[in-house]
Amino acid sequence: MVSFEEATELAKKFSKKPTDAEFLEFYGFFKQATVGDVNVEKPGALDLKGKAKYEAWAANKGLSKDAAKEAYVKVYEKYAPKYA
Repeated sequence: MVSFEEATELAKKFSKKPTDAEFLEFYGFFKQATVGDVNVEKPGALDLKGKAKYEAWAANKGLSKDAAKEAYVKVYEKYAPKYA
């Protein structure tokens, strides 16, 4: 199993860009793992990308940083065969 740090670097080198839904899965766990619970205001209704990222992060509220890192690695391992 790769470490969180390895998974974040390897995910940046995917040969193709993940879908928006897949990206948000990575993003939500990454932010929870590196920052903790969401600590910014929810973007306005017209900022669709910002709102989607906020919601992906907020969905992991209460998850410990270590648990979020483990979840990120699992997401990486799920998509690596498709994109690496």
